[in-house]
Amino acid sequence: MVIGPGLIGGTAPIGRDQAQRLARDELSKAAYHQHQSVPQAIVNFIGKLLRKIFDSASNATPGGAWTVVALVLVVIILIAIAVRLGPLRRSATQRAPITDAGARPMTARELREQAEADAALASAGKGDYSTAILQRFRAIAASLEERAVLVPDAGRTADELAAQAGRLFPGQATDIAAAARLFDDLRYDDGTGAREDYERVRQLDDTLGKARPGAGVVLANAGAANAGAAHAG
Repeated sequence: MVIGPGLIGGTAPIGRDQAQRLARDELSKAAYHQHQSVPQAIVNFIGKLLRKIFDSASNATPGGAWTVVALVLVVIILIAIAVRLGPLRRSATQRAPITDAGARPMTARELREQAEADAALASAGKGDYSTAILQRFRAIAASLEERAVLVPDAGRTADELAAQAGRLFPGQATDIAAAARLFDDLRYDDGTGAREDYERVRQLDDTLGKARPGAGVVLANAGAANAGAAHAG
């Protein structure tokens, strides 16, 4: 069935050449060529596919030109979505610092208290655990800096914290990396925190607060071992 001109915006029929020009003009816009990325790769692929569609669709049926016009509109919408979605899902190298820019500096204790308050609200059904998880992870960073385990760095990202703290606490390196991925997922990729996620980050914070850098040994256990050795002596 040939689509009548009244079904597409009530405009006059658009020929094959004009449809091609419209598509090329849209694809040539600067917004589609700012940087090489996954969305850009999608655009390039769709552009090649579009040229094939023009050639095949226009020759397949008498109404091929209208088929091309409809496909162009769909493709333009898909490209626009891909390009606008891409910058929102930033790569690891583009992550922002753990602490929000302009936020009031908070101690590890303050961050833990805020996290507990947010977790209590989530437990009562007033939201999810996302904010509580973010604050608890920030408490980990603040605690390591307060203990002089890490050099204070306002620009430190979650990935950088995981790499640096993981080298100092090899026994908890896997858990730190997992917490950093969770932090980024919640902060940048619209993830939703769950109670079990918060409990894992809270437990990690508690464990790191008792661990000796470089050894992965819990201070309480080390103290007990030393006391036992002194008693035996």
